[in-house]
Amino acid sequence: MTAPMPVLPPEPPVSGADGVEGAGGRKTRKASGRQRPTRLLAPLRETGKLFSLAATVSREMFRRPFQFREFVEQFWFVASVTILPAALVSIPFGAVIALQVGSLTQQLGAQSFTGGASVLAVIQQASPIIVALLISGAAGSAICADLGSRKIREELDAMEVMGVSPIQRLVVPRVLATMLVAVLLNGLVSVVGTLGGYFFNVILQHGTPGAYLASFSALAQLPDLYISEVKALIFGFIAGIVAAYRGLNPRGGPKGVGDAVNQSVVITFMLLFFVNTVLTTIYLQIVPAKGS
Repeated sequence: MTAPMPVLPPEPPVSGADGVEGAGGRKTRKASGRQRPTRLLAPLRETGKLFSLAATVSREMFRRPFQFREFVEQFWFVASVTILPAALVSIPFGAVIALQVGSLTQQLGAQSFTGGASVLAVIQQASPIIVALLISGAAGSAICADLGSRKIREELDAMEVMGVSPIQRLVVPRVLATMLVAVLLNGLVSVVGTLGGYFFNVILQHGTPGAYLASFSALAQLPDLYISEVKALIFGFIAGIVAAYRGLNPRGGPKGVGDAVNQSVVITFMLLFFVNTVLTTIYLQIVPAKGS
């Protein structure tokens, strides 16, 4: 008869805090060591992927064949969902700016400069921001949901298998559409906001129409319109890129698509205000004020 094999007692569990060696302990420490840098570097990795997508889209814009039909369809869609809300929102924006500036100029004894100050505020700041917020909230969310639904249905993977680039076929026309609509819509919002400010200043604050127009021509200059259009162009590009990036990278199935839509809107808002601060600072440092 053979002697029974001795049964060894089970090894005590290895905690991550102490320095007990063993296969299980080494594996636990390695996993925790890799997990902490991954969590810390996740925002940087996402930012790098976003900039990489922006560079890829910028490069694919000049590559043939250009998806003209897709561009026209997306342009019409973005314009149809943003024109009326932009016109309606720009009226109270212009009115609030005109009333606030008019009240302040009355206290300072410079009521004749109400028109120039309010119009410059509408053209330089309010108009591009209104356009960007509406495009990112209405059109950007729809773009993100469309691309995200295609991603979870594996349509984008099928396009790559067939040798079709999803960036060139789907993302580039959408980004160009948001940029063009932003530039055109910025002019509409500037005009409507200026007319709204003029109406409220003349009617409610009993301002003089001639003084309103004269102060505008005395303070405003053509570069003010240029920086407004440049802001709208850049904001449209940012809204399209962020919406496309979150739509191409959903997580967790259909629920992840909804989360990606919310994240795209929030991220776009944060980037817009940051970029607007940078552009405004650079413009005020480069372009001197009229009459200075």
